[in-house]
Amino acid sequence: MSDSGQQRVFRFAPSPNGYLHLGHAYSALMNEKLARRAGGKLLLRIEDIDVGRCRPEYEQAIFEDLEWLGLRFDDEARRQSEHFSDYALAVERLDAMGLVYPCYCTRAEIVRAAAERIDWPRDPDGAPVYPGICKHKARPAGSSGRYAVQRLDMNEALAEAGSRIGWREFSESGASRDVSGEPNMWGDVVLARKDVPASYHIAVVVDDALQGVTDVVRGKDLLAATSLHRLLQVLLGLPAPDYHHHDLVRDETGAKMSKSALSKPLRALRAEGVSAADVRRRLGFAPVA
Repeated sequence: MSDSGQQRVFRFAPSPNGYLHLGHAYSALMNEKLARRAGGKLLLRIEDIDVGRCRPEYEQAIFEDLEWLGLRFDDEARRQSEHFSDYALAVERLDAMGLVYPCYCTRAEIVRAAAERIDWPRDPDGAPVYPGICKHKARPAGSSGRYAVQRLDMNEALAEAGSRIGWREFSESGASRDVSGEPNMWGDVVLARKDVPASYHIAVVVDDALQGVTDVVRGKDLLAATSLHRLLQVLLGLPAPDYHHHDLVRDETGAKMSKSALSKPLRALRAEGVSAADVRRRLGFAPVA
């Protein structure tokens, strides 16, 4: 949240693969708070590239829950599923730079190859770092690459990027610090999947640039991903947003709230008679005037 003089642009970007819970509410309300404090814009993005898990009823519930919380957005929501061509163009640019290669490995093959090596590293999400099985293989005869994922050659990407990869991390108070990124801990990540021409990582940096996002406000569970996102921004010549990674909302056991853990949705709280003002106060935000 720098004071550069340009209008600040924030975004809340949920995925419609389940119902929103208190963790989502906190992130949305934090974006609203910081955007209004800066006199900036607040955008809504529907991150629905996972066409197998995202469903229309979840998307509709997102709009209903955010309206119930009293949130207002400044433009129409951007749906990632309507912009696959934007992400494909970005991957093609990286491919033209010699930074992308096709990978035909199954998940089981990757896990097996990593298990055969002692103390094989894992990425920040806990998955084995890709062991490079396809990195120097010739493309199978007669294959167009249609059934392959597209991976970033991390070593080549870091050589191309040159300077250290970092960003400005802001606290809620506005204080900032410089953070040095470590994108190499992700290994050769997937940029485009077999079923869609994008992964979360490429889609999010392309969207942030196209929407003019200046401030990325999201949970600390995405802090490690910022190293990779900054690398992609440098490679593609995209602007560098400021970042604020906020604390996570946790349940009574201390675990972070998540859809996979079946955390109680906002719509269930609403059905129990909990008001939007109650939720705002519980999360430390003022009720809507």
